[in-house]
Amino acid sequence: MKLTVFGATGGIGQEIVRQALASGHEVTAVVRDPARLTVRGAGLDVVRADLTDPEAVRPAVAGRDAVLSGLGARSRKDAGIATRLTRTVLAAMEAEGVRRVLVVSAGPIGPAPEGAGLLDRTARGLISALLKDVYDDLREMEAALAASATDWTSVRPPRLQNKPVTGTYRTVVGGFPDKGRFIGRADVAHAMLTMADDPRAVKQGVGVAY
Repeated sequence: MKLTVFGATGGIGQEIVRQALASGHEVTAVVRDPARLTVRGAGLDVVRADLTDPEAVRPAVAGRDAVLSGLGARSRKDAGIATRLTRTVLAAMEAEGVRRVLVVSAGPIGPAPEGAGLLDRTARGLISALLKDVYDDLREMEAALAASATDWTSVRPPRLQNKPVTGTYRTVVGGFPDKGRFIGRADVAHAMLTMADDPRAVKQGVGVAY
């Protein structure tokens, strides 16, 4: 597949690039600072682009089979960035007629898992309150996806860890895995690449966790 990756210097973004190249895909990594992208390999094209301007992004998405985005706030002070930058990407995709896009969101944005215990419900509520600005941004981002002409998927992980890819995570389309509290960034990237050509995930939020 021909893929474009936004947020390619982040923890999930670099994993998407690394795993996609290892699987033989052609990857265009869109970055602000190419020096921060440590992944190298045949089939990789690194593009510096202004993510506030859809016209500047259009060449990076033209002719792509799918766009994968790890864009998002790294802290509360960055709240709003996910929506702003994702709207730029969506505008560029719609202008080029590219439809498939997968983005990283967060578990608490979707419905609570069926049968969630008191501890999980309490923790979910506390995290949502502490990160309200960030989660409000992600909800607005998901609303922008739903209003777009794209075939979108919002991937919703819980707390992220740094660990090698395992492929042993669980996914729930339209929901969230029961008792799913953690997942590695590498496995989020793996899930996104796996769902890129899965029609069941189109126009859906997908919970992913161990």
